[in-house]
Amino acid sequence: VQLQASGGGLVQDGGSLRLSCAASGRTFSGYTVGWFRQTPGKEREFVAGIKWSGGSTYYADSVKGRFTISRVSAENLVNLQMNSLRLEDTAVYSCAASRTIITSSIRRPSAYDYWGQGTQVTVSS
Repeated sequence: VQLQASGGGLVQDGGSLRLSCAASGRTFSGYTVGWFRQTPGKEREFVAGIKWSGGSTYYADSVKGRFTISRVSAENLVNLQMNSLRLEDTAVYSCAASRTIITSSIRRPSAYDYWGQGTQVTVSS
């Protein structure tokens, strides 16, 4: 499956953005989709994840209550709604997917088989 992330941009502190992850080649049915972010010199960090079947969601503590991950079945999309953005949310955000991931591994980048290109999110003061 090929993934395409979109929706990044420049936003002021406290603002909102919505990222989307689209799949081509097949549907997300049976997949777990995760969003990760990375800044220069740092390791890739888990942000949020969703199991397409059943819709269970998972969040990093740093974004809980501010970000919402959701699936749009009709469009085969996974969205990441980001509210109350902070300067420290600035990063390149990427989506990833896997059919074989287990719940305990959702936060591990190495557990995902497919990755989209990143989209830059910049939060300014």
